[in-house]
Amino acid sequence: MLISLVVPCYNEEESMPLFYREASRVAAEMKQSHGADFEFIFVDDGSRDGTLKVARQLHDADPRVRYVSFSRNFGKEAGIYAGLKAAKGDYVATLDADLQDPPALLPKMLDALLTGDWDCAATRRTTRKGEPPVRSWFAHKFYQIINRMGDTEIVDGARDFRLMSRRMTDAVLTLSEYNRFSKGIFSWVGFRTKWFDYENIERVAGKTKWNFWSLFRYSIEGIVGFSTAPLVFAALVGVIFCIAAFCGIVFVAVRALLFGDPTSGWPSMICILLLCSGVQLFCLGIVGEYLSKTYLEVKHRPIYIAQETEADRDARRH
Repeated sequence: MLISLVVPCYNEEESMPLFYREASRVAAEMKQSHGADFEFIFVDDGSRDGTLKVARQLHDADPRVRYVSFSRNFGKEAGIYAGLKAAKGDYVATLDADLQDPPALLPKMLDALLTGDWDCAATRRTTRKGEPPVRSWFAHKFYQIINRMGDTEIVDGARDFRLMSRRMTDAVLTLSEYNRFSKGIFSWVGFRTKWFDYENIERVAGKTKWNFWSLFRYSIEGIVGFSTAPLVFAALVGVIFCIAAFCGIVFVAVRALLFGDPTSGWPSMICILLLCSGVQLFCLGIVGEYLSKTYLEVKHRPIYIAQETEADRDARRH
């Protein structure tokens, strides 16, 4: 039984050795308790520090360590996809290098899959201790909005840390879309998922790569990728304003017939024009977001470009 650990990394030079040490400890325990072998797949997402150098060193010291290095930064979603493609395991786990996803949960997660009742063991945070309250509030609202808009349920607090059967992993890989939102993809493919709760854990080293703006863009990616409700909303707003405009025309016509046509009221007219124009631009922006995603998809650009793998390094050395 082979278990693949997929670890996307972006500027994680400090965290990687600590992660490898902890994951190796867990792997040794699971070798004795479950007879499981491991491979560690680090995906260097175009890091600017020594992440690739650390990956090379770990591979030289331990042949179980494999890596894929991108030609530039393609994003975490591309890193997860590349790691899943490279994974050879009967079971495949995705987790972060900063140890916010504790490898110590892997034995329990594997036990759940070995019962045959589940195809995926996933994790979710019960608390967001250590995060700014504003960001936590927006994150909670995001899950409420996307679950209300889309047909795919995404669990509040869900992490990318999960252990999947080979069957589910292959199903995820069939979704080779360019605009990726892994949490939605994991949910969309279905399969039976058992959830494991744990409290938020701080990073062991380094700084988070996520700021408010990047998280906001990520949330838009998820909503657009798994719901067409914003388009329906834009159409509904258009209908409402058409009805309001028709009622306004009737009102102005009746008032002019009964009381004449006063010239006052231009400030309110300007405000109404600005409101209607703003709503039109907002709806146009929604349509444009979907159009831009379609534009990127039809180009059929690769999700990532690999610059180096451990196989390339071994071939050069021999």
